[in-house]
Amino acid sequence: MERTVKHNTNKVNSILRVSNITKWYKTGSRQLTVLHNISFSVEEGSIVSIVGPSGSGKTTLLGLCAGLDHASSGSVMINGIVLDHLGEDERARIRNRYLGFIFQNFQLMPTLTALENVMVPLELRGEKNIRERAVILLEKVGLSERIHHYPAQLSGGEQQRVSIARAFSTNPKILFADEPTGNLDDETSDRIVRLLFDLNKEAGTTLIIVTHNPELAESTHRIIQLRGGHIVSDRPTGNAVLSA
Repeated sequence: MERTVKHNTNKVNSILRVSNITKWYKTGSRQLTVLHNISFSVEEGSIVSIVGPSGSGKTTLLGLCAGLDHASSGSVMINGIVLDHLGEDERARIRNRYLGFIFQNFQLMPTLTALENVMVPLELRGEKNIRERAVILLEKVGLSERIHHYPAQLSGGEQQRVSIARAFSTNPKILFADEPTGNLDDETSDRIVRLLFDLNKEAGTTLIIVTHNPELAESTHRIIQLRGGHIVSDRPTGNAVLSA
């Protein structure tokens, strides 16, 4: 029997709310705690970066926020929906409905063209006019001449542009980007970041980015810094360009 999805009955002021989450793993007889009592909220339409050294818990935190994994304790709420006790099928439906993802290694399907890769999420949702919508998105990311190319025929920057088009195809409430420029050179990274921010502004999406890139982090509205599984800093950047 399908579980009833629990909505928060209070007025939702934040698109994402993380409350006292801890994550630990059992390694033999030992318990390894990766995140310690993390709490923060993200306002709709904002751009937030999560930074910290390798092993600080950034990607683990992103996975918990996106419902890709369960916290050991604490609570995560997306768009007023509490994820804590939902099964994987229910979480998958929420991800499909509300979330988009961009990854460092692009994660495109190698046997599908750029156009087909962008169409996949729309097909899974049973949307209409998906080919037309996918073509428009690929035109927006500057790939109108490459829509029938396969990932192996595209440069790293082009593959990431396909990934960005795919992520925006479902009009997500929140877009999670895990090191979106990690495999790109500086010049390509700059173009990808501007493209990502421009599309994000147009769509009004909330954007949460895990990054090692300090310039990218400073371009966002807010920086959450992790160290050893703890939040050690959470500050606005005072960035006026993205807020304009």
